[in-house]
Amino acid sequence: MSEDTARRGDGVAGVWEWLRRFPAPVTYPVALALLACAEVLLRVVSLRENLALALLLGVCTTLPLTFVLGADRAMVVRAGAAVAVTSAGVLALTPFRALTLAGVVAQLASVYWLGRAGAPRLSGALVLPYVVLALASQDDLTTRVMAVLVTTLASAAAATGIAHQVRSAALAHSATERAFADTLLAHAARGERARIARELHDVVAHHISMIAVQAETARLTTAGLPADGATRLLAIGDTARSALTEMRRLLGVLREDADVGVTRRPQPGLRQLMELIDDSRDASGSRTRLIVSGPVAALEPGIEVTAFRIVQEALTNARRHARGAAVDVELRYSDEDLAIRVRDNGPGPPVGTSNSEASGVSQGSDVSRASDAGHGLLGMRERAATVGGTLRTGPAPGGGFLVEARLPVRAEALV
Repeated sequence: MSEDTARRGDGVAGVWEWLRRFPAPVTYPVALALLACAEVLLRVVSLRENLALALLLGVCTTLPLTFVLGADRAMVVRAGAAVAVTSAGVLALTPFRALTLAGVVAQLASVYWLGRAGAPRLSGALVLPYVVLALASQDDLTTRVMAVLVTTLASAAAATGIAHQVRSAALAHSATERAFADTLLAHAARGERARIARELHDVVAHHISMIAVQAETARLTTAGLPADGATRLLAIGDTARSALTEMRRLLGVLREDADVGVTRRPQPGLRQLMELIDDSRDASGSRTRLIVSGPVAALEPGIEVTAFRIVQEALTNARRHARGAAVDVELRYSDEDLAIRVRDNGPGPPVGTSNSEASGVSQGSDVSRASDAGHGLLGMRERAATVGGTLRTGPAPGGGFLVEARLPVRAEALV
């Protein structure tokens, strides 16, 4: 290799290293502009009369590509730059026959990036001038061949860019659908956990509590009970209480991951309320009364099951925290709502608990009648809220504990 050849190679490498310092949307158009100028100079013999204009067209067919490339370009800027490249390319092809290979590459890149950026119509429209030249240049075979070649390559480039954009949009749409489906699945799972937690607390815990109360009552009230029998009854009560403790622990885990929501309600309604009160009376051995006032009417199934569960939970809390106390359950029907009052004459909230904390209204908390009361009051409040009702708990006037709920009786109130 001669010294001159080596020097020229070093010069080209130095220019390329200098260009690489700039971002790609600048580097490639500038490199194409330099190549276009070099090609024009190599064709100086055929272009000597229009050399300056050919050099200008070589720059105009390549440098505007800077404003087409890059993801942060506005569509108006991209479109204007692509139109400039196409206009310069058509002028360079005819009448001056100065279209360079670098100019063709810039034209292909322009229509490709327009299609990829989401402008398929403009990308296809920029191919039309070359189609017109191919049809109009009947007498000039060179221009016609070049026009056909550019038309073919530009059409393929535009189609590739449009296909890339369509594929990207489809992938983004699929990702959105997957994310939406995952969100729905997670929401359904949280709702199901909340329902399971509520049913475990309202149904299973209720019956286990009755087992513990009945075992303790039998041990204390059965005359002449053998010592072995008393021991067994005590073990039954302890086992039931341990099961309640473990269930509360499980409910805490379920409620940590579950949003407040209702998906499907259980079956009992107000027709089973008398049976519930009889069971509570038999289990606790205390006086439990049901007081009904107003015109009794069939309510929405959701209203009835909510009322049943609120009474059930209130009776369970009364047995647990006011053992032996008399309980009054009052239902008052009206045209607008169903009022529920469950009151016992027990000791009421623990000493030192403020009225707002016990009721859970002003504070928004769910403080129960004892530190280990679980999620009973929260579950009642959630149930009342799901049907558009309200619930208040707290100390009763004159002593004891009071649970008051108002539930709408019309379906419109559920919305």
